[in-house]
Amino acid sequence: METIPEIFLIRIGLALGMLAIGGFFDIWKREVHDYLWIVFGVAGAILLIFEPNQTDIIYSTLFALIIAPISILIWRMGLFGGADAFALIALAVIAPQITISGNIVTPFTTLSNAAVLFIVPLLVNALRNTISKIRGENIFEGFDETLPRKILASFLGYRAKNPKYCFSIEKNEGSVKKIAFSFHHADNEEFSEKPNTWVTPGIPYLLLIIGGFLIQLGYGDIILIGMGMGP
Repeated sequence: METIPEIFLIRIGLALGMLAIGGFFDIWKREVHDYLWIVFGVAGAILLIFEPNQTDIIYSTLFALIIAPISILIWRMGLFGGADAFALIALAVIAPQITISGNIVTPFTTLSNAAVLFIVPLLVNALRNTISKIRGENIFEGFDETLPRKILASFLGYRAKNPKYCFSIEKNEGSVKKIAFSFHHADNEEFSEKPNTWVTPGIPYLLLIIGGFLIQLGYGDIILIGMGMGP
């Protein structure tokens, strides 16, 4: 059995430690200080000094940093927050395309795996709304909507009695309510505090990134392997 190099394990440990701390603060305060990414990113860069094959790891790191402009662009578009962008960039320095699976990975694997995991909260919303309907709750009371839009809303959100860290997806049109399928900027939009309203959860995307990285470590790239591009 091939021995895993110690420096390899250190990189994995640094990456997991950084993500664990970031995930904790993202859940607790919905805010992660930039110092976290800077400190761990610098630690990852320092590890280059101790690499036995410095040329190879420098090449791998520079290649992995292709994710940097993509992450910043997605952040500026509001699809996720600045902490998520910086986490991906720091990961590229600390653990460039690292996996213990032997399967294919790319600079975009953590991000693409996280995107696949985004289906999980959609299924949770659908299950929550299905349970509410089984209980006899009129979750669309006061709404004038078509069945397809109600089905879509049931995947995107739910009716919350006391919403927390959620964005409103309903609006009033005269005497009736409508579902508002609008874009919610991750950094700029305020969370809804209105009781008994339809909302979509403001999911900490960093948690999906953590999941995406763990899948990268143990399995590889979900999309590429699903397309038959694995070994």
